[in-house]
Amino acid sequence: MEITDNAKISGKKREALEVAEEAREKEWARPSFVSELFQGRLPWDLIVPFPEQSEEDRKIGDEFIARLEKFLVKNIDPDEVDRTGEIPPPALKGLAELGCFALKIPKEYSGMGFSQVNYNRILQLVASYCASTSVWISAHQSIGVPQPLMIFGTEEQKKKYLPRFRKGEISAFALTEPDVGSDPARMKTTAVPVDGGKAYLLNGEKLWCTNGPVADILVVMAQTPPKVVKGRERKQITAFIVEKTMPGIETVHRCQFMGLHGIQNGLLRFRNVKVPRENLLGKEGEGLKLALMTLNTGRLTMPAGVTGCAKWCLGVVRQWANEREQWGGPIGKHEAIARKISAIAATTFAMEAMHLMTAAMADSKKTDIRLEAAMAKLFCTEASWRIIDATIQIRGGRGYETAQSLKARGEKPWPVERLMRDARINTIIEGTSQIMRLFIAREAMDPHLQKLLPLMDPKKTPAEKIKGGLEALGHYARWYPGQWVYWIHRKVEELIPEPLETHFEYAEATAHRLARNLFLAMAVYQQALEQKQEVMTRLVNIGTDLFAMAVTISRALRMRTKNPNDGTPVELADLFCREARRRIGRQFRALFVNDDRFTYRIAQETLQGKYLWLEKGIVPP
Repeated sequence: MEITDNAKISGKKREALEVAEEAREKEWARPSFVSELFQGRLPWDLIVPFPEQSEEDRKIGDEFIARLEKFLVKNIDPDEVDRTGEIPPPALKGLAELGCFALKIPKEYSGMGFSQVNYNRILQLVASYCASTSVWISAHQSIGVPQPLMIFGTEEQKKKYLPRFRKGEISAFALTEPDVGSDPARMKTTAVPVDGGKAYLLNGEKLWCTNGPVADILVVMAQTPPKVVKGRERKQITAFIVEKTMPGIETVHRCQFMGLHGIQNGLLRFRNVKVPRENLLGKEGEGLKLALMTLNTGRLTMPAGVTGCAKWCLGVVRQWANEREQWGGPIGKHEAIARKISAIAATTFAMEAMHLMTAAMADSKKTDIRLEAAMAKLFCTEASWRIIDATIQIRGGRGYETAQSLKARGEKPWPVERLMRDARINTIIEGTSQIMRLFIAREAMDPHLQKLLPLMDPKKTPAEKIKGGLEALGHYARWYPGQWVYWIHRKVEELIPEPLETHFEYAEATAHRLARNLFLAMAVYQQALEQKQEVMTRLVNIGTDLFAMAVTISRALRMRTKNPNDGTPVELADLFCREARRRIGRQFRALFVNDDRFTYRIAQETLQGKYLWLEKGIVPP
């Protein structure tokens, strides 16, 4: 289903939209809680009871995590990694011997065979200790070669490459280019068939390849010759398995960043790299689809990692706010600080619920997690940034001071400053928050688009349009009134303790309100909605907070059932839901009554130089 049949769209923009649309997963073969949420339904049975790790699987994870924690503390000094920009080779070798570069690879291919839940738990631990080390591990197997190879690879490819990662070989994913970020239609790297189609010549440059400078094996995206689809030429973006030993690969530059000083990330150049046809990963033209499907699962790692950071921050502020005295008492007793601490605790509880729920969904394979994974990434990375900022504020000057400086003058060397630098990238990589919202919005609209777009298709006959129109009319004659008049699912409600009951009812009612407003926005703006990014942002923000509320309630219920005498999970869920409801209220109020046009005009006038006078009095950039 295409959304680009609009003559007013420029050629380049049309091409970009078509390439992105072609890469989408178009079928919903399995249920999705978030997709249903945007349709005004909360299928609680998909998340209640909260999925619990089996005792056997938990034991496997516990034992590995215990060994890994001891290894990290003994062999890696995060502050030294930050200072030197290097993780010691013996430490990397030790991580490989533990199996850290083959965590999710099935045992039949010499891997550790860990579940997604255990994998998330491992990355939560590593990220809480050393962010650079966590990137080495996660970028290699969450978005590097192992994940797409397990999904799209042939049996021969799996047998050839997967066992090598258990031995410590490193992989990378090469998609972004110097002039190409989120717009794959502008990709310039090419792969031209040679030798009668038995091989391809790869030429181009790839930027920001995490692990790229040290990778032994890469997945590289490149343009293969275009194909004619529906009478029009369409670009083909194809994925290749490329080995660093192939002649013509050059690391042009190792990038340096604000944080994550210990990662290997760089600009790679490919000059007439001859790649055999058997190294084609998937089919020609499936490269972007491969990338998106890889990220569906690959994104689950980041929520786990940033939750680890949030837990670490909680430990810091708890200790510091108890021991630091100002104005006659511990700073944690002052209301302004106490509010920040409670928000950190409640939000951390919600973040952990989010990453454990989505990881369990990935393991069960019973649900479509493309929206859940995107929301988990969006919610957790933005929440963790707020938590880190609050931690800096609570620590005051000591939060801004480096760990080395604190240690040198005899204070606890909590590296909050380094944590902030390392964490800033999290709302950018693997899909910026802005791109995540657009992705979620497009998928949320899909059920409506499937019913309505055929009515605007010039290739449809009048009879087909009349038939489709009657079917759509029948559907919405039932669906839309149902968003105003509905009933609460009593079976689930009865499980909920009184402090959370109102939040449950609110989530039900707000899902219907969200569905109504999404449909209204589509009706009002129609194809112009694609330009109303702020409207879509607010709708997605509402949906994200509703999903977070739902999984947080579910987790609190599970914990309360296991330990009825412990009321703390319910208290944390209650507080989180209160805060989320306030955020949702603000988003609804600004949905159609806002300053979007005015702010857009000011931005365009700024770009045109109308306010150059505002830049006077400084050394110009």
